[in-house]
Amino acid sequence: MEADAFNHRVKVGQFVDYRSHLPDGPITRYRTRTEASVLSGHTAVVWLEGKSGCVCVSHCAPVVA
Repeated sequence: MEADAFNHRVKVGQFVDYRSHLPDGPITRYRTRTEASVLSGHTAVVWLEGKSGCVCVSHCAPVVA
């Protein structure tokens, strides 16, 4: 499951680089505020601090220190 895999790689409070769904969207760094979960039975999402609404985990890359 995609949400479980994301939660294994990324802990709550960890930074991720988020790229919007736009093809050339900018990459923005956010801190996760929840674990990933499955929305409506089909999409793995996570909530980010300072971002309105949840985002698809496939658009997030963990920041490695």
